Amino acid sequence: MNNFDTKKYPAFSSFLNQLAKDLTKFYYAKLDKPFKITNKMKGKGYDPVTTSDKAFEKFIRSKISKRFPDHQIIGEEYGHKNTKSEFSWVIDPIDGTRSYVVGNPSWSNLISLNYNGEPILGLANFPKMKKYYLNVNKNTAYVFENNKKRKLKVNSKLNFANSKLAAAFHNQLTLKQQSKIQKFIKRMQFPCFDALTYCQLAEGRLEMVAQCANKIWDIHPIMPIVRASGAIVTTWGNRNPVVGGNIIVSNNKANHKQILKLLKPLAE
Repeated sequence: MNNFDTKKYPAFSSFLNQLAKDLTKFYYAKLDKPFKITNKMKGKGYDPVTTSDKAFEKFIRSKISKRFPDHQIIGEEYGHKNTKSEFSWVIDPIDGTRSYVVGNPSWSNLISLNYNGEPILGLANFPKMKKYYLNVNKNTAYVFENNKKRKLKVNSKLNFANSKLAAAFHNQLTLKQQSKIQKFIKRMQFPCFDALTYCQLAEGRLEMVAQCANKIWDIHPIMPIVRASGAIVTTWGNRNPVVGGNIIVSNNKANHKQILKLLKPLAE
């Protein structure tokens, strides 16, 4: 972890714990109302951004800047605040904007704290579901709900044959590419609901999750949470997922190896 001082975990995790509560309050006080939608791709596809995305990111940036003014900030909507700090915050103000647009509750606020580029803490906050997921150190993560917290732990003993797989290609794979991973496609049993599906794996509800085209703000906040729950996370090419791209998360090393084998024809 590049010599990160682990004694600093409590201060940072406490900040994120409070930020989760503040974000949910902010949503119901300011954003639970009609909003405007803009298509970033301007007719060449569909990549929506809403006025709520921008409001959330401004709110998150203000909280971070007030508490940690020298830290770097990288956000989906407002870019990179570059400083000399070893710490950087990566923000997806609304992960699952499509879900937000149509009223599905699975959208979330995703935030990671990185040290020298590697995510060390992650928050996935679900205002509509009134719950959030947060790791407090390298080995411990919780889901907070109804004023209670439950420790996250993957179902590590379940073997490949009995494991549940959720996947989403996000329109990134052609039919020709999909034809190369037919064995994988036949194993797909569940859809993905944005970052929530990764979090459900951390709870032990699923054993494998695969997604395409994750940006750094999609996956950085998830990495510390699932790893603290005991999961394995890499790219489809078995590389460090910090680069983003096509991501696979598994409940144990044996299953991860099996699923990587099925995805090998499309490995980066």
